[in-house]
Amino acid sequence: KALLKSAELANKIRHAEDFGLKVTGLEADFPAVVARSRKVSQRHERGVAGLFKKYGVTPIFGEATIVAPGKVKVGDQELTCKHLVVATGARAKVFPGIEVDGERVLTYREAIVRDVKPASVTVLGAGAIGLEFAYFWRGMGVDVTVVEGLSEILPREDVEVAKECRKHLEKLGIRFVLGTFVDTAVRKGDGTVVTLKDGRTIEADLVLVALGIVPNSAGFGLEEVGVTLERGFVPVDASMRTNVPGVYAVGDLTTRGGLAHTATRQAEICVERIAGHHVADLGYEDIPSCTYCVPQVASVGLTEEAAKAKGIAYKVGKFPFQANGKAQGAGSAEGFVKILIGDPHGEIVGAHIVGSEATEMIAEFGLARANELTADEILHTVHAHPTYSEAMFEAVAQALGRTVHL
Repeated sequence: KALLKSAELANKIRHAEDFGLKVTGLEADFPAVVARSRKVSQRHERGVAGLFKKYGVTPIFGEATIVAPGKVKVGDQELTCKHLVVATGARAKVFPGIEVDGERVLTYREAIVRDVKPASVTVLGAGAIGLEFAYFWRGMGVDVTVVEGLSEILPREDVEVAKECRKHLEKLGIRFVLGTFVDTAVRKGDGTVVTLKDGRTIEADLVLVALGIVPNSAGFGLEEVGVTLERGFVPVDASMRTNVPGVYAVGDLTTRGGLAHTATRQAEICVERIAGHHVADLGYEDIPSCTYCVPQVASVGLTEEAAKAKGIAYKVGKFPFQANGKAQGAGSAEGFVKILIGDPHGEIVGAHIVGSEATEMIAEFGLARANELTADEILHTVHAHPTYSEAMFEAVAQALGRTVHL
């Protein structure tokens, strides 16, 4: 996210004259940009280490093997416990024909620390990771092409929102190749070549493979002690318990993972219940999804397509940031807020935001869903003026036929 901030700032400076400012000679110091992001990451790492010390947590570094439920071996050291929580995460999914070498054909792990600026990059996959790296590189002046096998970017998001996001990314100069899958992606000399299923080829300095994730569930004893796997992922119950007593799993390893904030809440519930505390189940449908390119995309609940498929009666409200004073003043008026309101009861079926501050705004709709608030309750909550968040109640008002600002 530190890399994305540098790209966002660079793009703002390129349009400084829109703010009455004259700036000449903008140059991205690519190694310095990457170095700053590493410093931010390392600062967080030191913070976590400090919290471990504060709360009496002893980290043990090494490769662990689960010998039996409640028994783990790290090197020559054997540890015993009553409760074992596994949080081994996931790694980038790589398909046959895609030859990752870590130098020219990369996953996000190599890309995030690579401090040599490429002239061109082909990004495979238009999900959150793919788009965020595409936005970063383009902000640094790199030629970027994104390949997506499906017909639109951000396939899990509302189609209208995804189209709006793509429109603005294309204005930045990012090219999209949609509706065709990748056959091969290989290194070719000092560059790469991607061959698509339709026979077209794309050459670039680098390839980023951003085609999803696979869980880190093999090679350390999970299956050997009897833990059930589904396509490599670990199914868990509401308390994060696996099918083996005393063994728990949280995060991207589980069938319900994929987001850092989901993993955090899973871990909290797991540990609190181990300690005997009563806490509510995790409402996965109330967890927001966020993509941090600019414009940002954030959503919670059902897309309009999903609501239709489920036969849910709903009303749609939409409010553009072009009609929002704060967005206009900030020079960030792209995008809109879209909300689906249940008919006739007014529950929040789904909420979708594409715009500059989308990821900061979505929590209000998540709070509303989690606490079963209605559209009327959002509408009658006074939102400060001028703020981006005014667009949220305005979208509700539009759905209810009560807006006066459109």
